[in-house]
Amino acid sequence: MTFRWLTLFLDFPAGSFDTGVAFWREVTGSALSPFRGAAGEFATLLPPDGDAYLRVQRIADGSGGCHLDLHLDPAAGTVDQAADRAVALGAVVRHASEGLVIMGSPGGFTFCLVRWHGESTVPRPAVLDAGGASRVDQLCLDTPPEAFERECAFWAALTGWGPLPKSGEFARLDQPAQIPLRLLFQRRDLAGPLDPVSGHVDVACASRERLAPRHAASGARIVSVFPDWTTMADPTGRLYCLTVREPETGRPPEPC
Repeated sequence: MTFRWLTLFLDFPAGSFDTGVAFWREVTGSALSPFRGAAGEFATLLPPDGDAYLRVQRIADGSGGCHLDLHLDPAAGTVDQAADRAVALGAVVRHASEGLVIMGSPGGFTFCLVRWHGESTVPRPAVLDAGGASRVDQLCLDTPPEAFERECAFWAALTGWGPLPKSGEFARLDQPAQIPLRLLFQRRDLAGPLDPVSGHVDVACASRERLAPRHAASGARIVSVFPDWTTMADPTGRLYCLTVREPETGRPPEPC
């Protein structure tokens, strides 16, 4: 199965939608497309260069979060065929319409199978004046321990991207360089054993020390600081991380 592009949706309740969109538009250096959808609930964050891979959605129910669109190469089959394959691997279908299938992973993370429309150019990192270069480049799937191995295996089998060696509580996939988002898996003790897999955004940045206060000036707050990442909360309370990785490549910085 060949996926040629990934799109990350940031989902916000109606009451925090405008605030959330304004923040993420600013810190990603993006413009905003016209709103679309039956109730004007969707928009795309348009990068200065390259192809868009970030979108925002106003949701009617729930506290928000994020979900993923996987864009299928038409040469690899139809969206319905891809959905059948995902079901065979342990996913469930939540909704299906022409060219769109909304699904849940074995651990309950929402994703959509959609057609590919030729996206191929990963945008360059944004440079936020004193904050330096950064790019939203990773979706981390926060997974309960009992679901961790199955969730990692599901995404590897679905995408065809081989798993890389695990490091502590983390695992990730060896995906093509032209895909704009990396998939990372974190084994986490969540509130209870039946909690579904959730996701948070990781931002690769040249300097956490410079970028964290820059994001704070735009309305975020610093939650906690770890050796390799800083946990932040955007103005709506959404958690995300600033990580010590090269914004262009996503790789850890070369040792001095």
